[in-house]
Amino acid sequence: MADETTPASGPAANGPQLSLQKIYIKDASFEAPGAPHIFQEQGQPQIQLNLSQQVGALAENVYEVVLTVTVTCKLAEKTAYLAEVQQAGVFGLQGFDNPNRDAVLATYCPNVLFPYVRQAVSDLIQNGGFPPFLIQPINFEALYAEQMRRRADGQQPNA
Repeated sequence: MADETTPASGPAANGPQLSLQKIYIKDASFEAPGAPHIFQEQGQPQIQLNLSQQVGALAENVYEVVLTVTVTCKLAEKTAYLAEVQQAGVFGLQGFDNPNRDAVLATYCPNVLFPYVRQAVSDLIQNGGFPPFLIQPINFEALYAEQMRRRADGQQPNA
């Protein structure tokens, strides 16, 4: 029983290991270029959401993952607001082969960061005087699978 409570002992210690070292906002911005007049505008808002991520190596087996979310809201062709947050995390990965390491960095790590970036974007928008905006869940596994499929298709010769 004592062996189960000692994380550094036993065969599991030799397998792949993932550690979350830090979560932080790397950058955040909010603009409401038409304020205060935009608050008088009527109409259905048009929301555009852009999502991207970057992975950078900080040291051996240590990576920074940055999830960037940009939300642009337009009312009657005028920009009501633009909110952008770069949510970052530092992750330690040991014992992974390259394909599995890349998959973890592209799927698991953004899933960890997503609730933080969703809250930060929502807070920026609401603090800017606009109704709260909740980003719907994102399937990072499906996005990664699609990226891998496109990469595989791009490597095949044209027929």
